[in-house]
Amino acid sequence: MSVRAFVDTNILVYAHDAAAGERHDVAVALMDSLWTSRSGVLSTQVLQEFSVSVRKRAQNPMPREELLRTLDDYMAWEIVVNDQVSVREAIVLEERYQISFWDALIVQAANAAAVETLYSEDLSHGQRYGAVELVNPFA
Repeated sequence: MSVRAFVDTNILVYAHDAAAGERHDVAVALMDSLWTSRSGVLSTQVLQEFSVSVRKRAQNPMPREELLRTLDDYMAWEIVVNDQVSVREAIVLEERYQISFWDALIVQAANAAAVETLYSEDLSHGQRYGAVELVNPFA
């Protein structure tokens, strides 16, 4: 059985942004591996941030229909739904680890999914957040 891993928004965005150069290549390889092993986990927050990033912030915005098809694909993954408990737990994690609320919500979702690895470039590579280890694939 494959080790499940949570993917933060930035990795997802780089995987769909060919202009990201080497980061794009690394993100595509990671996402391909997670697709093949069926071990990727996302959250509603990641899907929301991804949608905004590729449509509004990208140098070459993703067309709406392509975004909808892409989201349909990712919705085949395990999705952690952020709810009122998630928000409360994220506030505790924010203070405990001295990270932003939004990063704490990502950490909370990764812990809720009981994954071993959280892929992101936003936090400290190698840092443990409970049972989850942060891995920056670009480090």
